[in-house]
Amino acid sequence: MSYSLTDILPAPEVDLLSPMLNQEEAMWSASFRGLTLRTALQPIYSIAHKRTVGYEALIRAFDNDNSAVLPSHLFDLPATDAENLLLDRLCRYLHVRNYSSIKDQVNWLFLNVSPRVVTGGKSSDSFFGQLLKKTGLPPHRVVLEIVEQPTDDAETLRETVAYYRELGCLTAIDDFGAGHSNFERIWNLSPDIVKLDRSLLTRAAEDQRARQILNGIVSLLRQSGCLVLLEGVETRDQVMIAIDAGVDFVQGFYFQEPSTDLEGLPHRPADLEDLLAEYKKRKQITQDPARQLVSFFTTPFKQVTELLQQGVPMEHACTELLGHPAVSRCYQVDDKGVQIAETLVSELTIRNQDPRFKPLERTASADWCRQQYLRRALEQPGELHVTAPYLCVTGAYMCVTLSLAYMYQGSLQVLCCDVLANATQTP
Repeated sequence: MSYSLTDILPAPEVDLLSPMLNQEEAMWSASFRGLTLRTALQPIYSIAHKRTVGYEALIRAFDNDNSAVLPSHLFDLPATDAENLLLDRLCRYLHVRNYSSIKDQVNWLFLNVSPRVVTGGKSSDSFFGQLLKKTGLPPHRVVLEIVEQPTDDAETLRETVAYYRELGCLTAIDDFGAGHSNFERIWNLSPDIVKLDRSLLTRAAEDQRARQILNGIVSLLRQSGCLVLLEGVETRDQVMIAIDAGVDFVQGFYFQEPSTDLEGLPHRPADLEDLLAEYKKRKQITQDPARQLVSFFTTPFKQVTELLQQGVPMEHACTELLGHPAVSRCYQVDDKGVQIAETLVSELTIRNQDPRFKPLERTASADWCRQQYLRRALEQPGELHVTAPYLCVTGAYMCVTLSLAYMYQGSLQVLCCDVLANATQTP
């Protein structure tokens, strides 16, 4: 059977698709090009709530022998834009009809929207408002997923997102971090949820720098007012990365594969209680080196500050401290965050300095007021503090900074010491 665009656009659009749906006991299926379509749901979990908060609806196609057909083959079948639009609507109709039959009156239903529908604007998807009215599924329980892709019509994209929001639905940007992703679209569309592509996760599992980038992306997205979902979580270690990154929601084969057994879904909880307990244990272990650094360097730091309070020059007071093989550099900062004199650099660091970063070496009068290590030291004078590893701007290498504030001639000064991050095992 063939369809033209005029066949499916006039109202009532939903009623034209109803004959293509069939009820199979408690669930529904649909027919398209000789295939049987069924809904599969994959749970989405909130890490903090330790429970399911939604399900992504995915289409599963079967031939006459009930053999599974790859989704890619299904979506290659439409020969025209009109048929593409028809298949998109049929899938969403099927998913909404099935989800409306489940005894779940709280959680979200995540629905993918065809790129052709998105770029078609509000007029091409007025169907969805009709669908919600017909099935009785409350709009606030639906999350419309929009795939990240290039488009020449940003205004139409904003109009479409605004239409879903006017209906009362939530919106999500899907596959962020892959292909054409950019933050400009996040700022323009203001989605409620951003789904991170699993490629970010696989890179983070292999590379510590990629893990830091993932954490930074999550932080920026949350500051932009978006909740963050990490999809494609397949291993226990990847769960730990997701938890540490600060994402709100997780989804993936580790927890559960998409299932057409819709009635059994609510009875398959995740082991998030155990996962969080393991994360806390791992986090405690990774923090131990920092505590060991504080324990080891507290006495040398206090000895140096006592010498400085007596008026001993910095280069003499820090001789022993700077001789430690893990120590890269020492410097003093006043209570306004401004460095007092040039940095003292260890012999080892001098030998290994990268000439490409020579413009960053001179730091007298540099202002470090934005650095956490300075703020913490000034808030708690006499206490030695240590940072997490970060990229040192004076040499473009990873380090941790130890800092201790002390009184000198009636004002606070801070002694700072950079320690190479790869040397932060037990001193």
